Amino acid sequence: MPLINAKTMASKNKKTKALGLLSGGLDSTLAAKLLLGQGIDVEAVNFVSPFCLCKKGGCGAPEVAKNLNIKLKMVSVGEEYLRIVRKPRFGYGKNMNPCIDCRIFMLKKASKYAKEIGASFIFTGEVLGQRPMSQLGRTLGLIEEEAGLKGEILRPLSAKLLPPTRIEKKGLVDREKLLGIEGRSRKEQIRLAEELKVTNYSCPGGGCLLTYREFACKLRDLFEHRKSVSLKDVQLLKIGRHFRFGKNKIVVGRNEAENHLLLRMRSANDYCFEAQDTGSPITLLQGPKTKAAIEKAAELTAYHSDKKLGDMSVKFGKGDFNKSLKISTPSQEKVEKLRVTPGK
Repeated sequence: MPLINAKTMASKNKKTKALGLLSGGLDSTLAAKLLLGQGIDVEAVNFVSPFCLCKKGGCGAPEVAKNLNIKLKMVSVGEEYLRIVRKPRFGYGKNMNPCIDCRIFMLKKASKYAKEIGASFIFTGEVLGQRPMSQLGRTLGLIEEEAGLKGEILRPLSAKLLPPTRIEKKGLVDREKLLGIEGRSRKEQIRLAEELKVTNYSCPGGGCLLTYREFACKLRDLFEHRKSVSLKDVQLLKIGRHFRFGKNKIVVGRNEAENHLLLRMRSANDYCFEAQDTGSPITLLQGPKTKAAIEKAAELTAYHSDKKLGDMSVKFGKGDFNKSLKISTPSQEKVEKLRVTPGK
């Protein structure tokens, strides 16, 4: 259903309102800046994903919105989004990135919000041909259609290379002032950022953990061994070294900060391990607490401790470290057989 209707059409005395998908990256920032330059009332929405690579919440979108002086709504995507990642209708990219399904999901959410705020149209920072899975011409059309927004999405950075949208035909924007950028190079966007004095953007190319081979491998392993996956499970994938022993997941901290996080994130049924009398990682054991699983978790703790060789005592337990066992440090070969890595 078109966003443009009698209610949302701008009158002579009222600005046209547009809703932008603002990632906080360079492309979406430039798209917003171009429309602001045409006198359009811009608001933005940012979808906060657990797979974002940026360190800032919302990938820096709040700072960008503040600098552009536009309203921003932050939307955290949760269990519903994880179900899409687990079983995407249109499949994955190179790794575990369901880019087409992801874009459809976000546009559907954005469309509902656009109607709530009376926006006449939605725009994005997408560039034709920039991303091989989701930004080819035919794919952009497919995404629009599946989201129920065929011909309703304006892409200011590549508009001159795409068929005129309803937005342009209605005269809500001046097509001549839009751009015709294409391809994966960022040179034109960086040049434009200098011209428009856009300096505070977080990620020139954006970023998603699902496109990274090692993270994708850990997520695939999680999906294979868990019928139900939570956002907490996903957050744990970002921490430590990950190992698989049958039905057990074993996570070994890499530094003091990760050790504290593992202790904070452990569930009531998880066992924690720590080597005695030496610098040690915190190790988390999930799954059945069989004798073999406990021994493997203790061995991995010993292997990654400062002592590294010989026999040592490892303490462990649920609420506290109230048990201990003597363990021999395993060989590197045995450790690597358990590591969750691409190709396994």
